Amino acid sequence: MDKLLQILSLSGFSALSIKEIFMILIAILLIYLAIFKEAEPLLLLPIGFGVLLVNLPLSGITDPPNGFFYLIYKSLVETEILPIIIFMGIGAMTDFGPLIANPMTVLMGAGAQFGVFIALFIALLLGFDIKEAASIGIIGGADGPTAIYTTLKLAPHLLGPIAVAAYTYMSLVPIIQPPLMKLLTTKKERSVVMSQLREVSRIEKIIFPIVVTILVGLLFPPIVPLIGAMMLGNIFRESGVVERLSNTTSNELINIATILLSTTVGSTMRGDTFLNIKTLEIIVLGVIAFGGGTIGGLLIGKIFYWVTGGKVNPLIGSAGVSAVPMAARVSQKVGQEENPGNFLLMHAMGPNVAGVIGTAIAAGILITFLTH
Repeated sequence: MDKLLQILSLSGFSALSIKEIFMILIAILLIYLAIFKEAEPLLLLPIGFGVLLVNLPLSGITDPPNGFFYLIYKSLVETEILPIIIFMGIGAMTDFGPLIANPMTVLMGAGAQFGVFIALFIALLLGFDIKEAASIGIIGGADGPTAIYTTLKLAPHLLGPIAVAAYTYMSLVPIIQPPLMKLLTTKKERSVVMSQLREVSRIEKIIFPIVVTILVGLLFPPIVPLIGAMMLGNIFRESGVVERLSNTTSNELINIATILLSTTVGSTMRGDTFLNIKTLEIIVLGVIAFGGGTIGGLLIGKIFYWVTGGKVNPLIGSAGVSAVPMAARVSQKVGQEENPGNFLLMHAMGPNVAGVIGTAIAAGILITFLTH
């Protein structure tokens, strides 16, 4: 019995606190949502397991100098390498054809950034400093890598709650968006059938990433690593001459980066540092940011509905948040509920991919002004 008590005294059970028990339950909830509800499982499953691992006492998994997650964080996350690699993979998987075919949808992607700045101002009112508020606001773009990149630049001490909020709300797009879409649009507007998009040529798809890289890079230099990586991945895809590079970037490379980044983000959620009022405020502000982004995109969509005499379905505006392609699929689903013959997916992909660029530009603006 003495030996057993000695073993227990040296085990993690002896150091387990209420906060860590609570975070382990949070980890199990995230894992449950990922596996059984299929809520963004590629992100929530590794994040949830990272939360689980870091809240097992005495493991040393995040301790310097040789803790596993400490090494990954210092060498690959803090240096911004993993978010940039993920953006390269996103570029390799993205078809910008719908945006090129209908350039006006870029305004819906821009309108969806409304939530970023609404959340920023509310965060300032709650007492966050301007850099913290800007990092929180980027949650509204529903773009995890951009939120992480911005937070690393402006408020690295908030990385855990901001990253988890960003990825969680990305996974909850099918739950959060439809009520707002139905509240702000009429049945007539939701039933609009849009005409088929024109076919985009190969040369247009090749020129697009080059032009975007030059324009955005010159206007917002701090965001060149993200936009540049994304457009590099995209030109791999569209060039048609580097299939091996395109396949590697859109599969193995982004998968490895996602595993490392997501589990490491989860490992920042230690019970003793994560459970506080600021974290709760960030979670609430994340909902406001994301809801505001959805509303901003919908309002721009309604403007186009009126300007075009009812030819544009405003539901595609809600896809202006950059949760690709989930937000576009939600537009399609809500549209078909009103009119089974309605096919909005490709139309919604225009503002959806514009939202990715728009969120990166919003981040570039904030980083530019707040680091100079």
